[in-house]
Amino acid sequence: MPGIFTYKFDTPVYKGESSFSTGLFINGEFVDGSNKTTIDIINPSNGKLLTKISEGTPTDIDIAVKAARHAFDTSWGLKVSGSKRGLLLNKLADLIEENFDELAALEALDNGKTFSWAKKVDVQDAVDIIRYYAGWADKIHGSTIETTEDKLVYVRNEPVGVVGQIIPWNFPIMMIAWKLGPALATGNTVVLKPSELTPLTALRMAELINEAGFPLGVVNIVIGYGNTVGQAISEHMDIEKVAFTGSTLVGRKIMEASATTNLKKVTLELGGKSPNIIFDDANLEQAVAWAAHGIFWNHGQSCSAGSRIMVQEGIYEEFLKLFTEKAKAIKVGDPFDPETFQGPQISQIQYDRIMGYIESGKSQGATVHYGGHRIGTKGYFISPTIFTNTQQKMRIVQEEIFGPVAVIVKFKHEDDAIQKANDTTYGLASAVFSQNINRAITVAHRLKAGTAWINCVQHFNPNVPFGGYKQSGIGRELGKYALDNYTNVKAVHVNLGHRQ
Repeated sequence: MPGIFTYKFDTPVYKGESSFSTGLFINGEFVDGSNKTTIDIINPSNGKLLTKISEGTPTDIDIAVKAARHAFDTSWGLKVSGSKRGLLLNKLADLIEENFDELAALEALDNGKTFSWAKKVDVQDAVDIIRYYAGWADKIHGSTIETTEDKLVYVRNEPVGVVGQIIPWNFPIMMIAWKLGPALATGNTVVLKPSELTPLTALRMAELINEAGFPLGVVNIVIGYGNTVGQAISEHMDIEKVAFTGSTLVGRKIMEASATTNLKKVTLELGGKSPNIIFDDANLEQAVAWAAHGIFWNHGQSCSAGSRIMVQEGIYEEFLKLFTEKAKAIKVGDPFDPETFQGPQISQIQYDRIMGYIESGKSQGATVHYGGHRIGTKGYFISPTIFTNTQQKMRIVQEEIFGPVAVIVKFKHEDDAIQKANDTTYGLASAVFSQNINRAITVAHRLKAGTAWINCVQHFNPNVPFGGYKQSGIGRELGKYALDNYTNVKAVHVNLGHRQ
């Protein structure tokens, strides 16, 4: 039998106990993995073991897919009305709300993000997104198409079937909602792989899915490594669609694996190196505050982080002064301290990767204007870091660091800013700061990115699509656009009397 994770929270911001199974969640039950092996879950705040969870294998993916296929054919898909699917999704949102603080505490414990931000953003967004797609569940409409009087043609939007979903470690519960919401609203069944680094909220959510009353097998959660469980999902002949959020490198591998078997549908939300363009007529105080939020929020571990801060030369020195003061004021430390803004990086591997980029910046001639060092001796804490004197071809300017490392780039005029901003293989997000709204909109339209924020950054809404250009992905998350990822379009031709 799988183990039980029990943890008593006794913090300034939350006191309570959480207890749930550490097994795989297949066909509505928690079970051991087929190999009876486990994965160590490490607390990023101190580097110590939190718990062990069951490790999934390709064999477990086979079992989960069979459960999902049976559920799709017998108790979900087109067997259940959209209104019923909507009721179940709304019930799940209710249960998330009822366990709001516990889920936020699990995110802070498991991921290292602050409890306050987990409540304000991650868990709240999960509720909002699930409710949004609950509203869509009975509105997946087809259409009729006029042809001739002796023919009726109509179009059906049918669920794809069994879908595989692979989510990252930086926003665990939010990504569960981003993926499950549109998939379940449209009638699909799911085999979900959370990150093996941050599985706790997924396991707790599995209990809530059962409590909400979803039929057995509609949602299955198999935790394992990317090169085993992730690859098995990508290659499985009976999974008809894969949705992945993560790095561009892994996204390529998933696309390749998916193409070698049944040519399944693939959507990818991948990396970014987002430009944040600040013109000399911007509200400087607000631009500084937003720029700091854009890169240092969630410890810089965000695909849409505004990691390239591009400042017009007339305000460069003043911006740098104010931005440095902002970075120095950031409190790095315990995620359960109400004063903390930035917690630890997710793992030793990620810590080493970020520090490697900082060393690369130094060796290529950039200046560490502030930070660039470890904080404390336990856990994976890195100081907010600011690089100046950068060049376009440096690795720290071109590659996604995924940490609290800001690169400051000086530009002369609008065309210069556009050229530098678009000089990247990525195209996920961007931001423009200017009090000249005509210029701000013009620049936003010229940027090659799936999202352009004006006088703000890192703003998301359930009904607004999110995704990238170029190597930042394929398809869109959120909004009505995400529903298209999970339906097949069927045209039905009915002969009303025409003879051959």
